[in-house]
Amino acid sequence: MLALGTKAPDFDLPDVVSGRRVSLRTLAGKRALLVMFICRHCPYVQHVKMELARLGRDYAGQDIGIVAISANDAANYPDDAPDKLRAMAEELAFTFPFCYDESQETAQAYTAACTPDFFLFDVGRALVYRGQLDEARPGNNRPVTGNELRAAIDAVLAGKPVSPDQRPSIGCNIKWKTGNEPDYFG
Repeated sequence: MLALGTKAPDFDLPDVVSGRRVSLRTLAGKRALLVMFICRHCPYVQHVKMELARLGRDYAGQDIGIVAISANDAANYPDDAPDKLRAMAEELAFTFPFCYDESQETAQAYTAACTPDFFLFDVGRALVYRGQLDEARPGNNRPVTGNELRAAIDAVLAGKPVSPDQRPSIGCNIKWKTGNEPDYFG
């Protein structure tokens, strides 16, 4: 896992909706940066997708940059191809860019493991939260609230420390291209 305090790895990826390039530079000047690794087909993402859209709307206009990235192998998982991701972003009215990481290099740089996977950085772009959205999972009957991620975002926006009590995300493994599996899984 990317250690707390690690600087945000740079990236330069296309937004599947606008076609514009998105990078740390285009997201600069904000007190916080949230990088979310998501996809379309994963049942865990499907379970929380409305909360992801709500999160974008709730924090729109606040001092936070938000970007979603999908790194799944679209050849073997066509529901995660850029055109399907664009349809998802439009259907949910995402207020943040949704990028496609075809090379999977960005996912590897962030040590992303699953979808969804969340990385929150402070104004200095140091990692302050890497954890779950909340305790909701498909079938566990817990409400999808985003409370754990929201508490971390609110702390950063208020200039306060983020709780070190962080539980890792649980979801579907990122679908790596054959031969492209990262070595951080051991």
